[in-house]
Amino acid sequence: MNMIVAVDNNWAIGCRNNLLVRIPADHKNFRQETTGKVVVLGRKTLETFPQGMPLANRTNIILSTNPDYKVKDAIVVHSLGELEEELKKYDTEDVYIIGGESVYRMMLPQCDVVHVTKIDHEYEADSYIPNLDQDGAWEITAESEEQTYFDLPYYFVKYERKK
Repeated sequence: MNMIVAVDNNWAIGCRNNLLVRIPADHKNFRQETTGKVVVLGRKTLETFPQGMPLANRTNIILSTNPDYKVKDAIVVHSLGELEEELKKYDTEDVYIIGGESVYRMMLPQCDVVHVTKIDHEYEADSYIPNLDQDGAWEITAESEEQTYFDLPYYFVKYERKK
């Protein structure tokens, strides 16, 4: 299973239910990685999308504890057990965890690959994921050259769980 996320220097991912920064090349990379695949996200993350609609050209699985929550063109599950049962229908290599914080933290132990856009900046933030650089279970297996968005440096980094 995969995870895809953009983080700052403190492994922050968001502030007040928004991304820290919107980098067009990061969005393009996200689209290339996830189009045609299965994306798993929480309700609050879905609500940050345009019109609160699921992502096009993907199978969207939304995790919500609200038993009455329904989303057009998406599969809604209400617990980790229900999510795990739903994910059995798909090749794990085609599954991408896309947020937010609680979904990332819950699903990280089941992921083998994490695609991280590392933004060389420290933002005001209120949501974070674990720092994979400080976790001996993970190693960097690919890293892009430095990219810049205006004066903001960032890198695309692939982490894989050590065998």
